[in-house]
Amino acid sequence: MAITVGAVRPQFTEQIAAVAKSRKTGYGAAPGVEMGPVISAESKARIEGLIAKGERAGARVIVDGRGKKIPDYEDGYFVLPTVLDDVPPDSETARTEIFGPVLSLIHAQTIEEAIALVNGRSYGNMACIFTTDGANARRFRYEVQAGNVGINVGVAAPMSTFPFSGWGESFFGDLHAQAMHAVEFFTQTKVVVERWPKEWSRKF
Repeated sequence: MAITVGAVRPQFTEQIAAVAKSRKTGYGAAPGVEMGPVISAESKARIEGLIAKGERAGARVIVDGRGKKIPDYEDGYFVLPTVLDDVPPDSETARTEIFGPVLSLIHAQTIEEAIALVNGRSYGNMACIFTTDGANARRFRYEVQAGNVGINVGVAAPMSTFPFSGWGESFFGDLHAQAMHAVEFFTQTKVVVERWPKEWSRKF
């Protein structure tokens, strides 16, 4: 999901649609291919079903990757890049982790509205902001409810040894494998309770 803020909406929408249309989809090991198939027929059906649900909810499909065939791989589970514009924030498409090449566009007027849209979802794996405004970046850093936060980076994962630190329904377990949580995971903790009275009421 991408949320535009203010006047950037038309430019971003036009450019992201152009990029989606130009993305080369096919057999992943073939030269020049930028995106391969989804994992199964069931996954393909689920993704295309969510696109259709978004359309029925009022979104506009400005780049449609459904029902496309790849030459020599006609039986492959391919869904081409798809862009949905004006996705209703309360729709299933907007509130679900699609796990497919689908970008939902939602438009906000202010940074406050954009952060509220991010925080209004039950998932919280990652959230990234692209901005030249340090105050907006700082506000996003502290207010957005996500386990991984990126500022002017597309994927907020610093290195392969750091798995995603999701929040909400994007996480299952007790501790994350990042920062002090990783140390705590491999640490045996001890609790000591002490009392040192000035006068003892009994002798040992």
